[in-house]
Amino acid sequence: MSHVVEVVPEPGEAPAAPEARRTPRPTGTWTLRARGLRTVVELELRQRVRSARWRVALGAWFVVCGLVTWPTFRASAQLVGPDYVRYADYDSDEAFGSNLNLTMHVPRGPLIFGLIVFFVLLAGFLVAPTLSAGSINGDREAGTLATLQVTLLSPAEIAVGKLLAGWAAAVAFLVVALPFVIVSLAAGGVRVVSLAVTLVLLVVLLGVVCAIGLGFSALVSRTTASALLTYLTVLALTVGTVILFGLTFPLITQTDEVPTYESSAVDPGIVYQTDENGDTVEVDPTTGLQVTDDDDAASSDSSCTWTTEATSRSHTERTWWLLAANPFVIVADAAPAAPAAARFGVPDPLGEIRDGVREVREGPADREDWCGDGAVAGTTGSTAPVWPWGLGVNLLLGAGAVWLTVRRLRIPQGTLPRGTRVA
Repeated sequence: MSHVVEVVPEPGEAPAAPEARRTPRPTGTWTLRARGLRTVVELELRQRVRSARWRVALGAWFVVCGLVTWPTFRASAQLVGPDYVRYADYDSDEAFGSNLNLTMHVPRGPLIFGLIVFFVLLAGFLVAPTLSAGSINGDREAGTLATLQVTLLSPAEIAVGKLLAGWAAAVAFLVVALPFVIVSLAAGGVRVVSLAVTLVLLVVLLGVVCAIGLGFSALVSRTTASALLTYLTVLALTVGTVILFGLTFPLITQTDEVPTYESSAVDPGIVYQTDENGDTVEVDPTTGLQVTDDDDAASSDSSCTWTTEATSRSHTERTWWLLAANPFVIVADAAPAAPAAARFGVPDPLGEIRDGVREVREGPADREDWCGDGAVAGTTGSTAPVWPWGLGVNLLLGAGAVWLTVRRLRIPQGTLPRGTRVA
């Protein structure tokens, strides 16, 4: 039996004030706390991990990566040949005086690594929108978003937490594909630093796509519409930039007066005659002897002069920035170049794109030398890397999408689209 003891104040003594409750500190729109972020991330990941489709998707992705890697190894062997190629097998005392066998190691790593990296990047861009494009409007349709909004979680914590959860899910697909990317190192010709740089960029670019999908999910009310807009944005970055760059060629092509160092078309000191075999040969009119190739090489410098020619050229140094935002260009340009021995006669997708984009940024040469080493490098363009600019553009897109999401999660909302469910 319990007894209740009532404390009666003494006469003239004021009654004791009730114990004050601790009121939670109000949160602002952009308040970010580790506890709030962890709460949102755990809620989002639990919904995905509990789903059987999530585990099936990861298993199917592992199988697909294996099915792509194995034919890539087989195709590279057919294209490049064996790892060791005999470039010369001479047995001529006249040429070298002894037997000479030249054998060079031809690694297939750059080809395999580039193809697998591009496949993983492409597949990641197809998967990432499905992980974030329905985060906001999907919860709104289910009536669970309002429950989060009326808690002590700030709009920034909800937005960033959902972004981190979708990003982590996308990185999980990258981790599953990582063994197949590492396998390409066994083929030789790929540096470990190239693998590290490429993986970091893949993670960052997947985060950008997740942020874009999150922004569209907060902007439109239907999950299908937000996913479609995200895919269109990815398509614009990957394919649209290349198409737009090609469409600008008529606008940047013009006729320039280019100083050209070349030989004369006809040497006035040479006459052409027909020998006893019916062939046309060059004859020195002074000596009457046939001019050999060695004579041409010795006199080639004297026949080269500087002239000015009107040449139609495309000034790509004005529009190179259209390609900079392309994710494939970013990855290829940032990856360190393969060793010189590995680049000898071996297709390298990353290297080809890197060299091509930097040549586009440099633009046409100011002068052209057809008697010496070739075209003289231009001074109007630059051969500096383009990936920092492209990565900056992508990060700005992702940051803008997060800012838009936070703005759309603020309460109370002044206006909502028609048909939007509140709770």
